[in-house]
Amino acid sequence: MTAIITVANQKGGVGKTTTAINLSAAIADKGRKTLLIDLDPQANSSIAFYNSGEISSSMFDVLSDARVTMASVIKPTKDPNLFLGPGRLALAKLEQVLAGQFDAPYRLKDALAPILKDYEYVVLDTPPSLGILTVNALVCSTHLLVPIQAAYFAIEGTDDLLETYERIRARPNPSLKVLGVVITLFDKRTNISKDTHGQIRSVFGEVLFKTKISKNVRLEESPAYKETILTYAPKSPGAVEYKKLAAEVIQRVEENRTTRRAEDAA
Repeated sequence: MTAIITVANQKGGVGKTTTAINLSAAIADKGRKTLLIDLDPQANSSIAFYNSGEISSSMFDVLSDARVTMASVIKPTKDPNLFLGPGRLALAKLEQVLAGQFDAPYRLKDALAPILKDYEYVVLDTPPSLGILTVNALVCSTHLLVPIQAAYFAIEGTDDLLETYERIRARPNPSLKVLGVVITLFDKRTNISKDTHGQIRSVFGEVLFKTKISKNVRLEESPAYKETILTYAPKSPGAVEYKKLAAEVIQRVEENRTTRRAEDAA
């Protein structure tokens, strides 16, 4: 069964796209065929691999027109195990385009169905909002991963995200699970980061990943060179940390699969 992981937080500037890009790359680096889907109208996950002029069709076309297939928009990356479903600014218009359409929340799930057998992992980068794009991601996903910045007011806004998660679980996707919460932009030199880490741990407990993603200038630089952190600075703290996070993610996914098989057998 393909693991479909939505990376979401309605609060902007928390390292969501950085996490989607580099977690995907780190999972692919472990030999798992991975598809990164860019659902953010800012399209930063896409720009990290391609110039905007190199992207002719995107996830907007897939979600707005049932005749456009996922297979037709997927692009390769430099990593043979990593593929991209690119986004474009046009995604900002999707809410309008799909307004009133009964199948609006299921467009991505339907589009993904024919190609899921080709990938072990699908990672979804979502916009910093809880609109139709994030809802589409959660409806089709097996797991939710929440990046939270190590800063004051870090947990602010997660209540709304978790409320949306519960609503999705209540009806359209009861098998959706919180895979974990990852602390990003962590600076061990500051008391703020240390205090926030303790606060986040007290709220989320065992769903908090052990790996923390540190503030790292290499992580900010790598997209400008059309590289992930694994190829741009493979020995940097960012590369090491995302590899550790990928290992934790894979372990949790496998544990969830084992638990589910046991439940199904019972």
